[in-house]
Amino acid sequence: MSLLARPKKHLRALVACLLLASGGFATVARHAQSTKDAPLAGQAPKIQVQVSELILSVVVRDSSGRAVGSLGKDQFQVLDRGKPRSIAGFHIEKRSQEDAAAADGPADQSARNDTKPAARAARRFIVILFDDRHMEETELLRARSLGTKVAGEAQEKEDAMAILSVSGLNSGFTQDRRKLLDAIAKIQPQDLYRHTGRECPDVDYYLADQIVNQRSELALQSAVQNYETCANLIGVTRAMSESMVRSVARRALEQGDQDVRVTLSIVREVVREMGTLPGERALILVSSGFLTPTAEARSLKSQIMDVAASASVTINALDARGLYSTEIDASQQGVSSTMAMLTGADSAAHRSKAVGSENVMAELAAGTGGTFFHNNNDLNGGLRLLMASPEYVYVLECPLSDVKQDGSYHPLHVNVAAKNVTIQARAGYFAAKPAGAKN
Repeated sequence: MSLLARPKKHLRALVACLLLASGGFATVARHAQSTKDAPLAGQAPKIQVQVSELILSVVVRDSSGRAVGSLGKDQFQVLDRGKPRSIAGFHIEKRSQEDAAAADGPADQSARNDTKPAARAARRFIVILFDDRHMEETELLRARSLGTKVAGEAQEKEDAMAILSVSGLNSGFTQDRRKLLDAIAKIQPQDLYRHTGRECPDVDYYLADQIVNQRSELALQSAVQNYETCANLIGVTRAMSESMVRSVARRALEQGDQDVRVTLSIVREVVREMGTLPGERALILVSSGFLTPTAEARSLKSQIMDVAASASVTINALDARGLYSTEIDASQQGVSSTMAMLTGADSAAHRSKAVGSENVMAELAAGTGGTFFHNNNDLNGGLRLLMASPEYVYVLECPLSDVKQDGSYHPLHVNVAAKNVTIQARAGYFAAKPAGAKN
């Protein structure tokens, strides 16, 4: 069933990208319902995915950074929790039109035998997804400027591009640069789940996770200290202050969990619908990152990589922060610096958030054969780099019939019998429990 044909209750908090053929071209229909109508954390629909086969997208690069396309199945090894897993299916996908149009070489003998000239000439579909939920205003303005430059330049004749935002803006696939520029100009920061830092007690998603899930006494006491200072509390017991902070932390955790659930679900549905397109498909996620500390978030990331591998979609990511510092500055310091000076709690939290926020982008890119451009101020060059695709992507299919569906995480490691190469592959997967199973 098409995504837009499903009941609206299944579309809340999701971007519905229905790819419709129209005159040999593809367009993207706008989502059916705004994410402002998203359900509360406990009401969001949970989607269970049982995986009977693991599909891995692997990119192997030589010492010069070029993708290697001459390896065979016997040169790969997949370790699941440290144990070898059989590789039942193997082929090479050519995701670069220049390589696809070149004369057949040694690598072609390892690729699918059903490649035809028509497939080599297929259009290339590029989606640039702006994460307007998590970028600060200055970051978003810079990202818009980058997108304007790229969209305003001449594209390859076969390329089609769509501009999307996490909040729902959608240009549709087009080769009309004016439509792309108009869509980019409309992207604005969204405040639905944004932490303002002006609350008292001031508890963000990271701190809430530390207090509620990690049961960090240090995080709790730091938050209480800052609360007592910002509220200028007199005659209030420490127990009352702690109770207030815990209550705010639980509320912040629910909001943060919902934000992550919504954002990752949108990415997953965009990737899923891109799988209906012909030709080469690439998604570029432009974001400043966001934390994904929960098991549910890790499961959603695993689902995105499963869908991307099945749909032959490469996810590239650009960290809109550019070159960032992990050290806290005066403007970000809490109202009370006493606890920070004694324990370094505020500074440690800032470093953890700064580094942890980019993990989701790094994981999605590595797990789908894409590239993650980060910690670099040359964002213009970075976006152009991401517009290109790796020349060769190896697709490995591993049966999982012997894996117990217990909801556990399985770390993966891919080895290649080749010297002086680097490997891009997903770090693991979740063996999701059957629908209706008890935790």
